[in-house]
Order: sequence, then C-alpha cells, then structure tokens
Amino acid sequence: MHDFNAIARAYIAAWNTTDAASRAGQIAKAFTADVAYRDPIMQGDGHAGVDALIAGVHGQFPGFRFTLKGAADGYADTIRFSWALGPDGVPSVIEGTDVCQIEDGRLKTVTGFLDKVPAR
Repeated sequence: MHDFNAIARAYIAAWNTTDAASRAGQIAKAFTADVAYRDPIMQGDGHAGVDALIAGVHGQFPGFRFTLKGAADGYADTIRFSWALGPDGVPSVIEGTDVCQIEDGRLKTVTGFLDKVPAR
C-alpha cells in the first residue's frame, strides 16, 4: 500500500528546490533513476532530465512555488494529483494534474496535463 500524499509531497518538494545540489537528493527521493516525464510542453528522462526541467521552470518563473491542490489519490501503482504554480500570496498562474506510475514508492512515469495556463 502506498502513501499517495507522501509521494505527491516528495514530488512537490523536488520541484520547489532551487539549489541544484539539494535538488539532486529531492529528485532521488521522489523519482526512480529511469523516470520518464512527459507533459504538453516538455519532457525529460532520468534524474538529469527531470533536474533540467525543474531548473528551467525556476529560470522562467523565479520565485514561483508549487503547491498541492487537495489530496492525492490513486490505486495499485497509479497516482493522480493536482498542483498549482505561482508566487506566494497570489492566485496561481499555472495549474495541472499529473497521473503517474509508482515503483518502489517513487515515481517511474509522470504524464502531466495543464489545466490552467496564462494567455500568451
């Protein structure tokens, strides 16, 4: 049995870690070594690929933070959770929902869906 909320919190912690050295540990805690991440805008494989994605988001949105929206849910080895991204204290700018496969308590695949994006 998985603790879906703990897995989702580990994911959010990795995405919120701005220091590259600290982030490596958070990524290892949240993701399997062979993780595959896909969403409509970006993709990355393995810890290095996810690290590059996270660094890119911090570069594009400095000072923004990810938060969980509600509780994670799932069954067997599948988890689903929603998140929001924005500066502290103001409404989120971007929101999404991720559906992931779990292996050994960490995320092996992440398929992301964007629920709210800013107008361009």
